[in-house]
Amino acid sequence: MEDFDRMIGKTELPVLVDFWAGWCGPCRAMAPEFEAAARDLEPMARLAKLDTERVPEIAARFGIQSIPTMILFSRGREVNRRSGGLGRSAIIAFARSAS
Repeated sequence: MEDFDRMIGKTELPVLVDFWAGWCGPCRAMAPEFEAAARDLEPMARLAKLDTERVPEIAARFGIQSIPTMILFSRGREVNRRSGGLGRSAIIAFARSAS
């Protein structure tokens, strides 16, 4: 958990975290779109993925009830959240909503 807190709080850049699980079909469908968005957004934003099956305590801490859910952090604080699969351009627009 400390690593997660450091990752979202140590940077001035917005951090977009995709909460997902391997068994989730929409999560797997969105994965290449998320990777493409990450390439487009770096270095203006950081994108990360969090497997809710491996670290359920972080998912619980943020009240994740459906996946995929993306949370946008700015300076360590949640500023926006969106559930459901998105395409590359929608992910980019969502990540840019922090600025």
